[in-house]
Amino acid sequence: MSANAEIQKVAENPFDSMMSRFDIAAKILNLDAGLYNVLKSPAKQVIVSLPVTMDDGRIEVFEGFRVVHNINLGPAKGGIRYSMDVHLDEVKALAAWMTWKCAVSNIPFGGGKGGIKCDPRSMSAGEVERLTRAYTRAMIDVFGPEKDIPAPDMGTGPREMAWLMDQYSKLVGYSSPAVVTGKPLVMGGSKGRVEATGRGVMVATRSAMLKMGLNPFKSTCAVQGFGNVGSISAKLIEQQGLKILAISDVTGGYYNPNGINVDEAIAYSKANKGQLDGFPGAEKITNEQLLELDVDVLVPAAMEDQITKHNAARIKAKLIVEGANGPVSASADDILHEKGIMVVPDILANAGGVTVSYFEWVQNRLGYFWTEERVNRRADRNMKESFEQVYQASLQHNCSMRIAAYVVAIDKVAQVTLLRGGI
Repeated sequence: MSANAEIQKVAENPFDSMMSRFDIAAKILNLDAGLYNVLKSPAKQVIVSLPVTMDDGRIEVFEGFRVVHNINLGPAKGGIRYSMDVHLDEVKALAAWMTWKCAVSNIPFGGGKGGIKCDPRSMSAGEVERLTRAYTRAMIDVFGPEKDIPAPDMGTGPREMAWLMDQYSKLVGYSSPAVVTGKPLVMGGSKGRVEATGRGVMVATRSAMLKMGLNPFKSTCAVQGFGNVGSISAKLIEQQGLKILAISDVTGGYYNPNGINVDEAIAYSKANKGQLDGFPGAEKITNEQLLELDVDVLVPAAMEDQITKHNAARIKAKLIVEGANGPVSASADDILHEKGIMVVPDILANAGGVTVSYFEWVQNRLGYFWTEERVNRRADRNMKESFEQVYQASLQHNCSMRIAAYVVAIDKVAQVTLLRGGI
């Protein structure tokens, strides 16, 4: 590896990226050095080996992780991802992001994250189930409705959460639906959970456009990524009056200057094994080209590090709303800020998902479930209030929305840490 490639790799380490923003916010807050060290350090890092009998009879050993970053505001909350790319630094960064995301969203949870280094697409349902149950057994002292509440993430979904909840319940000897969120509806999942993250992105977009004086009926938008978050964000943003000029997925970007009918795109993708490949009525472009389109609003809802110092200067959108986690690298922050582009950061923009996860946990503990209309109303209100809090902090400290979100979150966790004492 060349020296330049090594430098770039280090710069894009997700934990370093998170810490570079944390450091700026800490300086604005004049955070005490001791408190700084407490807040940056994960409370718990667990690495486990998971022996699983595969369908052909051989035993394979998988590596599993769970990081609990901070529990001062409440039990840890965070997803579990199944991916060959899972590593400890990534899980540490994502756990810290969950701490700040819950704090900025006024949710009484701390931050956690988990993962297993595996390729679920190459495994049978039986193998994934045995792996999930092995992971749950290994984490029995970590998980708990009052301690650490997992949820789905990349490579996992309601099916895996059902297995996790069942295995945990067997181990403790009673049914414990509140140990995990993102469950199937029939098992105590919450109405509105599937749409929650995309809906939050839409509310954040609408709130930002209001501050910027952008008329939704005269504005255009491009959405990168067409999974759950991207497709629902595109659909709901379109319903607000914006014209969606481009969408994309792993097969590439699809651009139509007259606008794309998002419902038709969702239907096409569902009928085409979840892919947009060959989508009619749109010109094929690359994912990179989509990011640089001349649109008012850009929603990166695919992967991290899509906008970096290498392409930030070419971004033409007035507003970026981060549907994905970390789609804008730390190296691009200053470039976008100097260009006058408002960025609604991931820890605020995609917090609709964790908000409704919190509602699911509340409903499980109550044993009483809300209508979808009530879930949406409460989530929308929470999202608007969180946006306003961060926007006011950005004005007060004359900083970007991203740094303002970190300031709000770190200040809250710091205050609670001092009030609780015991250090």
